[in-house]
Amino acid sequence: MSPATQPQPSYSPMELMITVAARYLEDGATVVVGTGAPCAAAMLAQRLNSPNLMVMFEAGGIGPQLPSMPISVGDSRTFYRGVAASSMPEIMGMCQRGMVDYCFLGGAQVDPYGNLNSTVIGPYERPKVRFPGSGGANDLASLCWRTMMLTPQDRRRFVPRVDFVTTPGYLTGPGAREAAGLPPGTGPYKVITNLCVIGFDEATKLMRVESLHPGISRADVEANTGFELLWADGLADTAPPTRDELRVLREEVDPLRYIIGRA
Repeated sequence: MSPATQPQPSYSPMELMITVAARYLEDGATVVVGTGAPCAAAMLAQRLNSPNLMVMFEAGGIGPQLPSMPISVGDSRTFYRGVAASSMPEIMGMCQRGMVDYCFLGGAQVDPYGNLNSTVIGPYERPKVRFPGSGGANDLASLCWRTMMLTPQDRRRFVPRVDFVTTPGYLTGPGAREAAGLPPGTGPYKVITNLCVIGFDEATKLMRVESLHPGISRADVEANTGFELLWADGLADTAPPTRDELRVLREEVDPLRYIIGRA
């Protein structure tokens, strides 16, 4: 059977999200990641298409060649064969100096401008739920050039207005980041969900759907979003994971299925 006639390999939504994210990390770029799916995306990119990707961790690891999936940002594997074993102030200083292209973040809520909430659900003084808060998320989103998000998509998470702005996106719209003193040209870049890939409209800074994942319709996306989305004129179909991407992801990046085994 020729490659053209072979059946498409099956994959999970998490595997699709990781492979799509990895494709955005070009060779020679710098990216700050945490553990979990963002780390898996960076490892996949490093092994396949971006061998010179400079991966950085908040605890101080710079440029490691990750041998296996770390369990925390301070795991010794985040320093393995790295350029430097530095510190959190050094990582944040590099972000402040404009030396970091990408960061990956997430949260309990995200709004149309890409603002993230990982602090509370409900009023801050008497919340229904209290989360861990910012950590380094606010610093990273404020100072790195492009912020990417890997997240499931549903109406509880994609809300018209976040209950608390833990991490700035485009705040209230065009010019708001700059007015708040954040570096011009920085901000949210892509939101990669289990349904689609979302970018941000240059004029309005609002979320705009750029591609639909295989088997997903526009109605599916709208049903799982708590606000009205913009849609790209040339709406694309997300390319599914290739056999090579799945092989490396399953055999080298996450063979114990810590991440890709999640439902």
